[in-house]
Amino acid sequence: MKASLFLITLIISSFMAQAQDNIYITVNGVTRNIILSDSEAAKELKKRVSNGEFTVQMNDYGGFEKVGELPWSLPTSNSQISTVPGDVMLYLGNNIVIFYGTNSWSYTPLGKIENMTAEEIRHFLGSGHIEAILSADVPTGISDVITDRRGELSVYTPQGVKIDMRGCTLADLPTGLYIINGKKQLIK
Repeated sequence: MKASLFLITLIISSFMAQAQDNIYITVNGVTRNIILSDSEAAKELKKRVSNGEFTVQMNDYGGFEKVGELPWSLPTSNSQISTVPGDVMLYLGNNIVIFYGTNSWSYTPLGKIENMTAEEIRHFLGSGHIEAILSADVPTGISDVITDRRGELSVYTPQGVKIDMRGCTLADLPTGLYIINGKKQLIK
């Protein structure tokens, strides 16, 4: 019994640690998850993003990548890397590069956009100039929530749709992210 409990605790801890090793990128209102690499640059990027989201102006380069200058430099550990679509790299210490094609060059790994095909990444990034917002949390698009009545449960979806909670409790909600009485809350 103790061994089973230990194994379950270890598995949950592993998933929680993995969940913390990511950031989010939003382009044209669409948000995707970036699983961070195990590099000092990625750890520093996570720390910077945790202090507040920021926007990177990015442009196509070479027909296989988007490049944008970061507001600060990150530590480099460059090595020759053959990239694939979805790879997120650091170039010259202060440029973030997101690949929608392939290339081989000397980069510092930052991460990879999760669960997207090459075609989906190309569509997500679009063509030409983009503004990419990097954040530590999933953006909700909600800047302020005003409740209707005092003392009542006020529940909204991240898209700002109010949920009628008459005769319901929080336990009745499906799993997901909600704005409950003005605060983000994950219901499991």
